[in-house]
Amino acid sequence: MADLPPVNSPRRVLSLSRKRRDAGSFLDVEDKTSGIGLSGQRGPKPAEVYGFVGSITTVVATVIFFIWAYFPDQWLHSIGIFYYPSRYWAIALPTYCMVVIVLTLAFYIGLNFMATPPPTSFNVIYDEHSREPEMLTTLAGEDDRPIEPISDIGIHQINEFIFKDSK
Repeated sequence: MADLPPVNSPRRVLSLSRKRRDAGSFLDVEDKTSGIGLSGQRGPKPAEVYGFVGSITTVVATVIFFIWAYFPDQWLHSIGIFYYPSRYWAIALPTYCMVVIVLTLAFYIGLNFMATPPPTSFNVIYDEHSREPEMLTTLAGEDDRPIEPISDIGIHQINEFIFKDSK
């Protein structure tokens, strides 16, 4: 059978051999050296451009915020800035943001507590994904025993293991 060209697939086995790498003619999305994306156009990807513009915008906005918050009014007037918000917002805006973050975390934790069943509920022990262990009978020796399928350990086995010495 002839060597088939590699196919772009998530299940593709990565090969480090030069022969296999050069055999394909498909565009590789992960190939950073070619500079060609899925559409066949050269240049940066839109996500990279948006990330770069976003980071530069964040830095510029932070610098402007600190200049507005810390420099005196006379200096701002001397460079031609006459209209700006009250200095109250230099303290209030970050404070409001932090309060919103803390309340969001508290709300999220509260929702998780409400969605969790109480410790006395059987739903903590058994649910729709629980599997009972299967008993495998084999005629082979102890060394040739197959690996048991995945299953849950029963609560009676856990109690026996933990509390057997306390009697």
